[in-house]
Amino acid sequence: MDTSQSSWAADRPVTSPFARPAGVLGRLAGRFMLWTNRQEEVIDLLDIQPGDEVLEVGYGPGGLVRLLAARTGAVRGVDPSPEMHAAATRTNRAAVRAGRVVLGLGTAEATGEEDRSVDRVVCVNNVAIWPDLEAGLRELHRVLRPGGQMVIAWHGGASPGRIARSLRLSEEQLQRIEQGLGVLFSGVSRHELRNLVAFRVMR
Repeated sequence: MDTSQSSWAADRPVTSPFARPAGVLGRLAGRFMLWTNRQEEVIDLLDIQPGDEVLEVGYGPGGLVRLLAARTGAVRGVDPSPEMHAAATRTNRAAVRAGRVVLGLGTAEATGEEDRSVDRVVCVNNVAIWPDLEAGLRELHRVLRPGGQMVIAWHGGASPGRIARSLRLSEEQLQRIEQGLGVLFSGVSRHELRNLVAFRVMR
C-alpha cells in the first residue's frame, strides 16, 4: 500500500507512517503520538469559551480531541487516515457515543464542514504535510465563523525534544505560513510554546 503524499514543505513525497498512518506501522505511530504529544499549551492558546464548537484537523489518535471535549461539548474532527479514525474513536468512545464528539475522514483542503460552522479550529503537527498550504488555509477560513479563532502548530518551540528539533521548519517556511494566514485572517500572532511553534489568528 502506497501511503506517501506530497507536501508543500518538502521536495519529495512524505513516506513517514506519521504523515498518513496506515497498517501496522500506522497503528504503532498513532500509539506513539498518543503517548508523547502533550498539547495542554495549545488548549490554553485556543481560548475555548463555553458552548464553542471546535474542529480539529488531523486528530490522529485522538489525544487532543479528548482535551477539547473536556472544555466544550461540541468537538468535530477530520483526518485522512481510517486507522486514526478508529484509534481516535476508541480514545473518545464515551464522548462519541454521547454525540459530543463527531469524527470523520477529511483533510485541511476538504473538511466537508459547512461554511462558517465552527468557533475554533486547531491543527497540530500536520500543516507541513498538507499538499497545498494555501488551499488548506482557504478551506479553514471558509469553515470558521467571523470572530472565531484558529491555532496552527508545528514541531519546534522554546524547548523541543530531539524529535521535534529534527522536524523543525525553516524560518522561510514559517514565514510562508504566517504570510498565508495574514492574507485571509486578522490578528496573526506567533507563539513559541515548549515544543511547538504556533500561530493564532482570528477570522
